[in-house]
Amino acid sequence: MSNEQIRSFIAIELPEEVKSGLYRLQKELKLPEHTFVKWVAPAGIHLTLKFLGNISPQKVSQVTRVMEQASQGVSPFQLEIAEVGAFPNLKQPRVLWLGIRGEMEKLVAWQQRIDNGLVPLGFTKETRAFTPHLTLARLREGVSPQDRRDFGELVMKTPVEVNYKVMVSSLNLMRSQLLPGGAVYSRLAEVKLKS
Repeated sequence: MSNEQIRSFIAIELPEEVKSGLYRLQKELKLPEHTFVKWVAPAGIHLTLKFLGNISPQKVSQVTRVMEQASQGVSPFQLEIAEVGAFPNLKQPRVLWLGIRGEMEKLVAWQQRIDNGLVPLGFTKETRAFTPHLTLARLREGVSPQDRRDFGELVMKTPVEVNYKVMVSSLNLMRSQLLPGGAVYSRLAEVKLKS
């Protein structure tokens, strides 16, 4: 078995119609002069529950077992994609995101079970509170404060129609390969929720 490290994370994948909607939203917000904005390819947008970093191929089955244990008793549930926001804020954005609402208590409890379950495998628990979001774009390093402000203002004045429902019925262990054209994601394992 290869000892090549696998850059990976645990996430909820989005249905194709939601990815199409995110693509349309990005098109509305893209301006040719905003070369400092790095847009995330809609095909790669997902709801990350835990970033694992580099893991050995041998750890894939152990992580999958933790995902299965954490998912016992969790039935499929619904989330909605809500408002547009930015980290740290829309006046000086660094990351543009879409917020999530819906059955949040269920999502947060599930994420905590996954996080706790991974500790015995050597993963550190998250210190920051879990803030579920979908990353739409990142602003490159060295962007002037004025460009940041201009981009934030554009986002604030663009009427955003994001009313997508996401039925969560599975959890995925994903591989992230960093290639010159951007990250490419592939599924390593899937755990289906039982109703």
